[in-house]
Amino acid sequence: MANIINNKLSCFMFFLFASSYVLGDTFIDGRRIEPMKNTGFIKRKGTIKTIEGEDGDIIDCVDIYQQPAFDHPFFKNHTIQGEDGDIIDCVDIYQQPAFDHPFFKNHTIQMKPSSIPGGVKMNSSQAKLFQDWQCPKGTIPIRREQENEYPRGVKWIPRRTQLNHSFYDVRRHEYAIVYREGVFYGARASLNVWRPVVYDTEFSLAQIWLSAGPDEELNTIEAGWISDGYKRTGCYNLHCPGFVQVNHKYALGSLIKPLSSYSARQFDIWITIYKKNGNWWLQVQQQVLGYWPGSIFSYLASTATRIDFGGEVYNSEPSGHHTKTQMGSGHFGNEGYGKASFFRNIGYMDNRGKFNDGEAQSLNTYATRPLCYNVIVSNNTLGGFRTHIYFGGPGYSKLCAV
Repeated sequence: MANIINNKLSCFMFFLFASSYVLGDTFIDGRRIEPMKNTGFIKRKGTIKTIEGEDGDIIDCVDIYQQPAFDHPFFKNHTIQGEDGDIIDCVDIYQQPAFDHPFFKNHTIQMKPSSIPGGVKMNSSQAKLFQDWQCPKGTIPIRREQENEYPRGVKWIPRRTQLNHSFYDVRRHEYAIVYREGVFYGARASLNVWRPVVYDTEFSLAQIWLSAGPDEELNTIEAGWISDGYKRTGCYNLHCPGFVQVNHKYALGSLIKPLSSYSARQFDIWITIYKKNGNWWLQVQQQVLGYWPGSIFSYLASTATRIDFGGEVYNSEPSGHHTKTQMGSGHFGNEGYGKASFFRNIGYMDNRGKFNDGEAQSLNTYATRPLCYNVIVSNNTLGGFRTHIYFGGPGYSKLCAV
């Protein structure tokens, strides 16, 4: 073992020595040119901190993904292993799955909207979405899914447009939501994040919907969190062409943490969806993630005519009765703060580009089976929640049997 250690040290020292020799002396036409004494120093891009050594050297501490290696084309498609074990591929932004769709044949990516709505304030109760790593600019991170991967936790989901699909598919899908009809250019809310118990191939989610069109040709845009990964019941994240990601710091489908706990600390995420420059933009916390091009829609090409907030569960009716899969925290909405799942600061964008309070009295409630999952509307201007809802439930019980 001692020999192995010595060999490693020798190689390391030799490498440093060779680098010092190459960097210290320069030869032109066989003549040795002495290095010039630097009187002005250019700070490298990505510099976080600068140190002056005892020998006068200026050392820039550079973000690991801003080092010179990433200026080379070879590093355009790079792979990262996250702290949670995820394998992240940094893919050229024009090679993302959205461009597999014919609609995007001549599409030019819009890197950011012309303006970003204000009003989102970060606080210590917000869940962590953005990891310590980031992909090089010009690429986007795509989480690599493993074959037969078992769901590991709660993930972030932006969903593609849904067409030819009735909003309330009560045959298998169950809802506890609030909704409002009208003309909308955006929707926003902050929702706390839980890890509900999910059985078999089912799922449980909490999200915002924007929709337009008749049931048989419905367009929807949806974003929120999900437990189970929506394996057999739909199409999420970048696997469905439609959503164009522009953010190089976050991989859709990655785990969200920390999570809320019953009668303990709550953690939430801000979601904002808004129409700008012809596209529907998605912003989470204070970061723009990407957009759905307005051109891919029929009825959502201009505005949304309905916005929804709440939870959804897929009920496969195992053993011939209602599922035990939980919605939200697994507790009913009437249990309130710290116990039930919530959406707070519910709002909508008008035609002036301004976000307005959701107005509790204007919200309609809908619960497929209130004895399984329910929803409660409230308004509190003093507590900072303004218009908000509590929703969820345990699923199967004596009262929720079929």
